[in-house]
Amino acid sequence: MSEYKVITISRQFGSGGHEIGEKLAARLGIPLYDNQLISMAADELGYTKESVERADESSLDSFMAAYSVTPMSYTNFISTASYMPSLDVRVFRKQSEIIRSLAQKGPCVIVGRCADYILRDKADLINVFICAEKEDRIRRIAERYGLTEKKAAERIRKTDRERKFYYETYTGLEWGSIYSHQALLNASLLGIDKIVDLLETVYRA
Repeated sequence: MSEYKVITISRQFGSGGHEIGEKLAARLGIPLYDNQLISMAADELGYTKESVERADESSLDSFMAAYSVTPMSYTNFISTASYMPSLDVRVFRKQSEIIRSLAQKGPCVIVGRCADYILRDKADLINVFICAEKEDRIRRIAERYGLTEKKAAERIRKTDRERKFYYETYTGLEWGSIYSHQALLNASLLGIDKIVDLLETVYRA
């Protein structure tokens, strides 16, 4: 695709994946793309950001309301010629186009959105999955959103379930598996800054 190196970060909710992406992009002096992809897709599709957000990677309810199929059969279903794409599918396809275009323009860090799968044929792709221990994730989310630990745990379960469904629906691969990602990095064991150090070293190698 291009000679530019791109780092994609998949992550458990509350693991610090976005923070890792921010720090890494700042240290390397390259752009970070995360929620900006929603606005980009909305602009190109002619929809409001809010409507596209509802069809983005945290939209399991909209998938399930529209389709009574398993993730794998849904993956096959969306590729049939007779299928009229829903907004969910159009958003995914548009974000995929945008991600490929960004990867051709220059080095960057991309968080979520199945970017690792979309750019899977890119030879110089660095693709990682960030995880963390449950207790650390609950504490992080409770502090960030002002929630009780019980509410934070519920939000983590819901968001992880949505991300898993989204990823596996569009890729046919297992979310968070070593067979789907080049490396799994535990932020509880390594720490956010050490992970940033590690990824910077890999990027500059």
